[in-house]
Amino acid sequence: MKEKVRETIVSYLPQLEDMSDRIYDFAEMSAKEFQSSQLLIDYLRQQGFAVEQGIADMPTAFRAVYEQGEGGPSLGLLVEYDALEGIGHACGHHMQGPSIIGAALAVKELCQDKAYRLVIYGTPAEETLGGKIMMQDKGYFKDIDIALMMHGAPNTCVDVKCMALESFVVTFRGVKAHAAMSPHMGKSALDAVLLSFQGIEFMREHVLEDTRMHYTILEAGGPSNVVPGIASAEYTLRSYDTDYLQSIVERFYDVIKGASLMTGTTYEMERSLPFKGKIPCYSLNDLIMKNAKYFEAPCLRPPREKTGSTDFGNVMYEVPGSCIRVAFVVEGSSAHSKEYLEAGKSTDAHDAIRYGAEILAGTCMDILENPDYLIQIKEEFRQRKCSRH
Repeated sequence: MKEKVRETIVSYLPQLEDMSDRIYDFAEMSAKEFQSSQLLIDYLRQQGFAVEQGIADMPTAFRAVYEQGEGGPSLGLLVEYDALEGIGHACGHHMQGPSIIGAALAVKELCQDKAYRLVIYGTPAEETLGGKIMMQDKGYFKDIDIALMMHGAPNTCVDVKCMALESFVVTFRGVKAHAAMSPHMGKSALDAVLLSFQGIEFMREHVLEDTRMHYTILEAGGPSNVVPGIASAEYTLRSYDTDYLQSIVERFYDVIKGASLMTGTTYEMERSLPFKGKIPCYSLNDLIMKNAKYFEAPCLRPPREKTGSTDFGNVMYEVPGSCIRVAFVVEGSSAHSKEYLEAGKSTDAHDAIRYGAEILAGTCMDILENPDYLIQIKEEFRQRKCSRH
């Protein structure tokens, strides 16, 4: 049956490639992907999927379901479609929806004797807000047994770890004063910001080496001849261990409190949605790469042991999952780059859509043909999650 996957997907390729190119041209920013999401939704409805639109209080989020029989596994397929501000689709998100749909249609056509449910989630704002986190907070993704994604890349591989991330904006408030005539009457909010930066620098010696801590000034408080009455800064903390990151966050809170106490200022803190680190599932990764070899995907490489931060990590913290990265740019190219942007509508990009669809369709078919695969995947995930606590 798997030998028919390529033939089936090829029959849909002109439509899938056209959707990818149109989403590339839309180049819609996070949470504003109205045309992009609607294009995918309309096509899924034409193909017999029941679609819920505007879920999780996000107008561009959706859930599309095709169910056959009863009691079968629920296969989750997640897609992103937001572009980058100021540059466009320089991360390859425009390819994801068409590739995922291609995989789903192959399973739908070729696995008519099996019981299963295909659940395609449209997930907005990966680049900024973390749309999957917002959807998860509203109860979504609990209806799937595994979570699968596709992403364009310089080579074809899977990932192991990603970085948990916490981000904060802190605004310190002090007292303005003339910096020359009455500095003693001022309380410098900028001093508080600078002291907080220094506190983080002293922390660096006493954290695990793969911890990352970044900061930048958002508002410095005005001209040099005025003691700043207000200043704000943004802080980002990362670790490959979600639980360890929480201990860093607690120490960060103390640094901010200390900076406030030392300067006699007050502060307000805004915390962004927390990004979690993936719980890797090696058996699922192996199954995906087995299909990548079967379908002769280009530029096969070993798994990436460590990657940056993604809201897919939050999904993979609760559900076993994996993302196949498919080569479509020259090796050594970086995401969010000119190279990604220029390759977005290339023949290699169109080929990546097909390869991603073939690999994920083959993976889903393996799970449907061999129920023990899913049992093994879920047990490994359970054990790895338990070992983290």
